[in-house]
Amino acid sequence: MTTVEHYSIEIDGMSCASCVERVEKALLGIDGINTATVNLANNTVSVTGLCSHTELLNTLQAIGYPARQDSIELTIDGMSCASCVSRIEKALTSLPGVLNATVNLASGSATIKLLNGSTEISQLILAIAEQGYAASEKRNDQTSLTARKHSELTALKRNTFVASVLTLPVFILEMGGHLFPAFHHWVVQGIGLQTSWLIQFILTTLVLAGPGHTFFTRGFRSLFKRTPDMNSLVALGSSAAWGFSLVATFLPTVLPAQTKAVYFEAAAIIVTLILLGRYLEASAKGRTGDAIQKLIGLQPKTAQVERNGIDTVLTLDQIVIGDIILVRPGEQIPVDGQVLSGSSFVDESMITGEPVPVKKHKGVDVVGGTLNGTGALRFTVTKVGKDTMLAQIIHLVEQAQGARLPIQDLVNRITAWFVPAVLLIAVLTVVLWLVYGPQPALPLALVSGVSVLIIACPCAMGLATPTSIMVGTGRAAQLKVLFRKGQALQTLHDTQVVAIDKTGTLTQGQPQLTDLCVADGWQEEDVLCWVAAIEQQSEHPTAQAIVRAAENRKLQLPDVHAFRSMTGMGVFARVNDYSLLIGADRLMRQEGISLGNFEQTGEFLAKQGKSPLYVSIDGQLAAVIGVTDPIKNTTPNAIQVLLDRGLKVVMITGDNYHTAHSIARELGIDQVIAEVLPEGKVAAIQQLVADHGKVAFVGDGINDAPALATATVGIAIGTGTDIAIESADVVLMSGDLEGVVNAIDISRKTMRNIQQNLFWAFGYNILLIPIAAGLLYPVNGMLLSPMLAAGAMALSSVLVVSNALRLRWIRPVSK
Repeated sequence: MTTVEHYSIEIDGMSCASCVERVEKALLGIDGINTATVNLANNTVSVTGLCSHTELLNTLQAIGYPARQDSIELTIDGMSCASCVSRIEKALTSLPGVLNATVNLASGSATIKLLNGSTEISQLILAIAEQGYAASEKRNDQTSLTARKHSELTALKRNTFVASVLTLPVFILEMGGHLFPAFHHWVVQGIGLQTSWLIQFILTTLVLAGPGHTFFTRGFRSLFKRTPDMNSLVALGSSAAWGFSLVATFLPTVLPAQTKAVYFEAAAIIVTLILLGRYLEASAKGRTGDAIQKLIGLQPKTAQVERNGIDTVLTLDQIVIGDIILVRPGEQIPVDGQVLSGSSFVDESMITGEPVPVKKHKGVDVVGGTLNGTGALRFTVTKVGKDTMLAQIIHLVEQAQGARLPIQDLVNRITAWFVPAVLLIAVLTVVLWLVYGPQPALPLALVSGVSVLIIACPCAMGLATPTSIMVGTGRAAQLKVLFRKGQALQTLHDTQVVAIDKTGTLTQGQPQLTDLCVADGWQEEDVLCWVAAIEQQSEHPTAQAIVRAAENRKLQLPDVHAFRSMTGMGVFARVNDYSLLIGADRLMRQEGISLGNFEQTGEFLAKQGKSPLYVSIDGQLAAVIGVTDPIKNTTPNAIQVLLDRGLKVVMITGDNYHTAHSIARELGIDQVIAEVLPEGKVAAIQQLVADHGKVAFVGDGINDAPALATATVGIAIGTGTDIAIESADVVLMSGDLEGVVNAIDISRKTMRNIQQNLFWAFGYNILLIPIAAGLLYPVNGMLLSPMLAAGAMALSSVLVVSNALRLRWIRPVSK
């Protein structure tokens, strides 16, 4: 159980002394809490005692004073395997107020969710340092990030080179004699066997103490703390080979005559090959973050700012909301804003994926990172820093890349005991060789034990999932698919049903008024004028279509009184002393208004794919309006690809039954749920989940937010409302259904890639550890060399990362 001892946390909602009393009373009612003291001035409560974080959070939430939570990201240096990950996570979650901690081996980062005010960043960094790793607060600064990675890579390259130079003579002196007997005789007669061993001792010691020292400092420290990791395995293996050789060189009488041999080359080559593997691995891992680097690089470093009538070049961190920015032709727009003057076409493909430039003029928004065309623009800044769209996109991608999928939990449970199990197997291997092995048993036991320690590869297991997630979600961002919640990457893989809203998702979301049929006694222009005046109060696309039609006829819209919206049904208002009711046929029936002959007219319009809207004036049906919303050009192909993928596609809409079925037939959708209110969409999705399992819902309107939150995976069209996007697991910046196809394809290919990595990582260890222990020796006399074991181990991690990098080449399947 996660426990707390003594700390302060920040809470919301307190306003008076009665709030203080209520909070203190509720917290003191929790078993294990000894004291609870509220400070109303700074909205904090100091708690002492022991209780679960969950119970603490639930209690505060239940009484209406939720605890403030924060998320902190740290950069961690020195991690090498899954054991490092689990050790750091355990250390972080043991701190007061830390709700959970997710460490990503591939990116060398940690995301910590904690209660505000409970634990300082310095305490988090100290807890990581006590485990033997260096940590610092993460910064989204391209220059510092690139410099850090370059520095790490340079150090690894230097150490690998030095180790190789020192190891090569050792390898030649020892292995040259085994490969070429004549060379062995030359060594013995020329410099002497003992001198050869002394040279090997000096060079190997330099390798272990110099380039390889990190294995020993970190490995033995972890071992002494009883939390062994991969460094511990390398340190023990190379130390055993070096120690045995040391005795054979300087105390030869201690060993039986037939066992006198040195394995300096094994110790040196183990370190050199693993350094080489880490260098190749770091080079490959550096490419897993290419997507983020490209996004960060979209934003220019400076901007031309107009302040007090004077033009000044400022860095982005000096720009504030309200500043006026000048953008010349061909320049990148630095931050988000609204155009004050000028006109130009702007390339927004980095946001929308659409290659056609968008016209910008006075009053239109511009987005930081997009590329200005041939005109000049002058705009006022509306968003800076982390609030800009580009910063939010980067944040979403980073969140997804750092996510832990459910499949990772299984890996973590296995790796928790993996290294201790390898140590036990190595000990048993040595014992069994000494007891049952042929003579000389001691060197054979040593070689086998060292090989077991070296060939085990927790690195590959630790990298299998996060590298694939990083590359997969990064490639998704390049295809304009943002996984707001990393878990959706796995959930979407198993989805069987894709439910889709109609308006703005299947269709363009820009309806056009096509028909207006009025009853006898009413004038068409009067009805349109009154209806448009009422619909002007609404932001619904259909309402806007009616308003545009009135504007095109240059009608003067009258004042509206007593406006009332009925969600999912229609609107009511008074205009020129008339009471108008505008909505679907179900609204008319609910109000007891007969549709009369207009019922057939409405059905006829619906069968043509148009949405019929009825108008009642003073309780009598006065008109029926036909509105059509063209299907997006990309929709038919996207629907067909989804069906070809074996997915069931369902349309869920509040639109007319006949209209919905007409569009469904055109697109090849065989199941339609029509004429449903927002809560009806939720019920429909719940039923689909009950019938088919996991369901993805695609929508874009404010009415879709509950459905997006209810679905197994909510997919929001990025051109939709902010509320819908916040309710979604996946956001499609491209604004069309082809993004859904790409999201599902990326999910499936990423999960397949993870499975391949895990199969290799676990299969490698299951197969090669017994071989390293000498399983094949009784059969064919084969005994694995520690050098080959080191090479195999280094190669294993490189293969996992390289396999993950293949995801960078995922193509948009529907293009």
